[in-house]
Amino acid sequence: MGARILIVEDEEPLALLLRYNLEAEGYEVETVARGDEADTRLREAPPDLVVLDWMLPGLSGIELCRRLRARPESKALPIIMLTARGEESERVRGLATGADDYIVKPFSVPELIARVRALLRRASPERVADVLAHGDIELDREKKRVSRAGREVELGPTEYRLLEFLMERPGRVFSREQLLDGVWGSEVYIDERTVDVHVGRLRKALNRGREADPIRTVRGAGYALDDRFGRSAA
Repeated sequence: MGARILIVEDEEPLALLLRYNLEAEGYEVETVARGDEADTRLREAPPDLVVLDWMLPGLSGIELCRRLRARPESKALPIIMLTARGEESERVRGLATGADDYIVKPFSVPELIARVRALLRRASPERVADVLAHGDIELDREKKRVSRAGREVELGPTEYRLLEFLMERPGRVFSREQLLDGVWGSEVYIDERTVDVHVGRLRKALNRGREADPIRTVRGAGYALDDRFGRSAA
């Protein structure tokens, strides 16, 4: 599963165009049309990158950018600002507010995608890597293959996405709700206990004999890819 991108754009045709093209690149994309709604969404489930329009109903993109930079949890969140304002003074203002990049409308979609890719690579190289590795576990995104200590691990599509999601953020504890949102998607409504079932299947596929369990259960909180497993097995 690719990085999660939030598009905050009130021009519906442009938002749909960007969503279509970014999803075609393998990213998970959500669109929001209002600045105040985006502010709420960003507090609930921070993405890996935000494409943010300057002029928005409810709350301007400039003000939303200021708020994001003022919060510790989103201080380093990559932000690309979209605007029809091409003057140098306006570009300086947008960057001074905290945007990482600035694109003037109209722009080419391939250029935007290239800038998204560059920002993600700089901010979170593990999100765009072709191969993820943790301890003796390796996940090849291009070949859709998983191996452990050289042994191929057969996984179903959901278990594969679950492992990929956890390997992108080793050590971080995710609640069942966060895993449902990140692996199944926010628009899918299924019981949280489904997460336990798939974690169990993933553990069964990964672990053989006396091999250490790389998945840590945190009682009352959720699951994490154990960062200690990575250090001990490396």
